[in-house]
Amino acid sequence: WVKIMKLKICGIRDENILQYACEAGFDFVGFIMANESPRKISDDFLSSLENFNFHDTLPVFVFVNPTFDEVNNITSKIANSILQFHGDEDENFCKQFNHSFWKTIRVQNAKSLEKVNDFPSADAILLETFSNDAYGGTGKVFDWTLLEKISLQEKFVIAGGINPDNIKQAVTLNPWCIDVNSGVESSLALKDKTLMDQIIINFKNG
Repeated sequence: WVKIMKLKICGIRDENILQYACEAGFDFVGFIMANESPRKISDDFLSSLENFNFHDTLPVFVFVNPTFDEVNNITSKIANSILQFHGDEDENFCKQFNHSFWKTIRVQNAKSLEKVNDFPSADAILLETFSNDAYGGTGKVFDWTLLEKISLQEKFVIAGGINPDNIKQAVTLNPWCIDVNSGVESSLALKDKTLMDQIIINFKNG
């Protein structure tokens, strides 16, 4: 069984679920550093990650308009981490760490996608649903028909409202990676192993 497409789970904040995600075969696990998020990780949990064995899974740290020091703190502690910038950061800010990074673009309409060109040094571009109220975690799907003219295999991550019911449709878009968060929660910020299992099965069979 070979599928080149990757799968990321975001918003993990306890070790039990993290262990489960790594064993279940998620390619990336996301940790949210933004203060305003209900899924923000605790300092204790962050400390535990320094000695955690991720096996083949890569950790992704999600920031919203962070300071230089906040980002530097992560890159100095967790060597194989990926930085994900989810706010209004520009290319120069993102690339100054000389570290692998993803940039989130919030999709409102076709014009939103032009912002992709502003981040030539990003390792991946994550497409998320636009909201006036939040930088992410909306649980809503954006208009996927906007993506028809883009080749998504190269480095695009599709996010926003993906759940066990619509992940097969997300797979047909043929992105490089699919990102799930609220779609595998039984309640706000609480990941559910049964939903995680369903996502993986539907992803593999998509």
